[in-house]
Amino acid sequence: MERQLRVATTDDAAAIREIYVPYVETTAITFEVDPPTTAAVADRIQTGLETYPWLVCEAANGQLLGYAAASQLRSKAAFQWSVELSIYVDRDAQGNGVGTALYTTLLEILAEQGFYNTYVAITLPNEASVSLHERMGFESVGTFPGVGHKHGEWHDVQWWAKTLGQRPSEPDPPTPFEKVEQTVIDRAIESGQARFEEVN
Repeated sequence: MERQLRVATTDDAAAIREIYVPYVETTAITFEVDPPTTAAVADRIQTGLETYPWLVCEAANGQLLGYAAASQLRSKAAFQWSVELSIYVDRDAQGNGVGTALYTTLLEILAEQGFYNTYVAITLPNEASVSLHERMGFESVGTFPGVGHKHGEWHDVQWWAKTLGQRPSEPDPPTPFEKVEQTVIDRAIESGQARFEEVN
């Protein structure tokens, strides 16, 4: 199956919402309880792309198979070199390398931007997500027990972390995504595309 990674646009909002809403409505994988509107998703993409990558994986027929994004971890200035990641894959497309390809590109771009710490919150149990993050070199760094209540249950959240490079003593501020050179993005997309070959 031919698949293409690219940077998301606001035109992808409806398709991204279609992937995301089942996770909101039927799982505790996300702690969001009310599905966002298409307009809200478009706003998240537009606002996010100023600073952080938003990526999608598209099938040859134009269907979106998954998406991945980075966002602010905390608002205080000393956190600016750290990001929180999100990744969602259409349930019918899982297990075919989509998540690995998206993450490969996302992490490469973030490193080029000058981010050093990436974090992911995984609601337990979630074997598929744990497996993906282990393959991508993340390590579990702690669990918040019973931190969220959804669908009549209290849920634990496990935090996973991956460092993107040696942390300098005097780091420059990260480069906003909107100022990243296209050649850097293209190289990162090529790296992600190459991961598809590993599962074919």
